[in-house]
Amino acid sequence: MTNKQVKDEATDRLTRAAVIAAALRTLEERGLDGLSTRAVADRLGVRMNTVLWHVKTKTRMLELMADAVLGTIGYEDLPANALPRVRELTGRYRRALLAHRDGAALVAGTYPAEPHTLRFADHLVEALLAAGADERRAAWTTWTVNYFVLGLTQEEQSAPDRHDDRLDLAVLPGEHPALHRVLDHLGPDSFEDRFTFGLDAILSRLPG
Repeated sequence: MTNKQVKDEATDRLTRAAVIAAALRTLEERGLDGLSTRAVADRLGVRMNTVLWHVKTKTRMLELMADAVLGTIGYEDLPANALPRVRELTGRYRRALLAHRDGAALVAGTYPAEPHTLRFADHLVEALLAAGADERRAAWTTWTVNYFVLGLTQEEQSAPDRHDDRLDLAVLPGEHPALHRVLDHLGPDSFEDRFTFGLDAILSRLPG
């Protein structure tokens, strides 16, 4: 069997879904900085060109991975009332990101025009419209929620160990008096409360 025949056979055996699944497993092991098409190819036991045949570029692979992460969001048993539905959808989005190493950083760096991503956005926009937002407010609130969740979750996933005292040592009452007053509320163990607080602030701008 020639090298070309081996390559063609390997390409035929693989599917794009299998490549993305392998890429997500590689992400869990190596993190986003260690992810590459070569690393995915090594994991699958194929040539890098075989992976690229399915995903074309690393950028495209990351887009498909991000969409697969959002594909884990479920839409069953959502609250009937609009605002609770917005909150539940947003919570499920955050949990989907947290379920993957560097999940927020992965999704933040990709373009969102993919099926699972669009499905989530459509559900969120629908709930915001049902809550009384007009079209512009629904669209822009969706962006705001997305940016907030991605930013907070990315910080959460890269936060130092709770025993890391560098911030406590750096914030000095004489040099940073305002920060020193709120230092107890800046720790790495408050992300759940910060998520709730931030989402409440965003949704407080909605009508009614």
